[in-house]
Amino acid sequence: MNAPNLPALDAAVLPVGGIAGAGRPDGSAQRRDGAARMPISRMDLADAGSPEALVKCILRAEPNLPLPVPIQELCARLGISRIEDLNTDEFEGGLVTDAKRSAGTILVKRGGESRRRFTIAHELGHFLMAHHVPDQAGRFLCKSSDLLRLTAKAGDQRQRREVEANRFAALMLMPPHLLREAMAAFREPDLQHVLALARDFAVGKEVAARAYVQYHPERIAIVVAGNGRVQRCYRSLSFPAITCADGSPVPTGSLYHSSPHRPSTASDIAACSPDLWIDVKRDLRAPDLCEQVYLQQNGFAMILLRLEPVPEESAKERRLDEGWRHRFHSGRR
Repeated sequence: MNAPNLPALDAAVLPVGGIAGAGRPDGSAQRRDGAARMPISRMDLADAGSPEALVKCILRAEPNLPLPVPIQELCARLGISRIEDLNTDEFEGGLVTDAKRSAGTILVKRGGESRRRFTIAHELGHFLMAHHVPDQAGRFLCKSSDLLRLTAKAGDQRQRREVEANRFAALMLMPPHLLREAMAAFREPDLQHVLALARDFAVGKEVAARAYVQYHPERIAIVVAGNGRVQRCYRSLSFPAITCADGSPVPTGSLYHSSPHRPSTASDIAACSPDLWIDVKRDLRAPDLCEQVYLQQNGFAMILLRLEPVPEESAKERRLDEGWRHRFHSGRR
């Protein structure tokens, strides 16, 4: 299946259902042998249009999916005939198909296994969501920025498609019921847990970090930094807004700038000044904030922020404190 003006493809074609070691990045085979062993078909997804509905139908048809999720086998069962290498620096992945979605070829840039798995799942999402209409007939082409997109501007249909494909990929590679089981073993927030999730689900560290923040019961956030600047922030619903805008320097007082950290090793967790990262209201007791740093390759790092609960004051203590502030500001002693 060819489309005009496609980026050059590598001559090697990957057999969708039988890639050796398609599960774990190290090539081990915690997986089924061949797509024929998976009973799911496109008929199981009838009338499912949203990412959440699609994943729900897939998990209903395949309740015993192993970890890591065998995404290539799933592609083979759901209409993807080939996965081809994409030789271009401009795009991360793509999909060649027809208007009826009778079959499809996924294009994926060479790189780390976890990144390729997310790209494959993202493109499968485009293929399965019939309301996703590509900008050019018969093909989707997605940049690396598309695979990071979590929100879309109002009325921007292309951005909306990319957001939905990312939701599908995240849910499919980290099924909620399996993620909750894994999270149940974690207690205090720690970046080591993120690394464990990335390893066990065979996803990138940033994908694992987003899921960890979403499912952890405590008030936490994870900041992704690159070359000393904030790149992206992920926070739980109960964590306050982070005052450092994307692109701004990591605050000088952050643990990130302290004594040299060992690459690929999470630091100890240490207290920091909360006003480095969040807005601390005047006249209110400042919450306790802790940081942990994990240095990655190529100048990237993850910074875990954990907000401790503020002890509840008694009604009498609040009345005394409020009365003192009133006398102080009014000039009365």
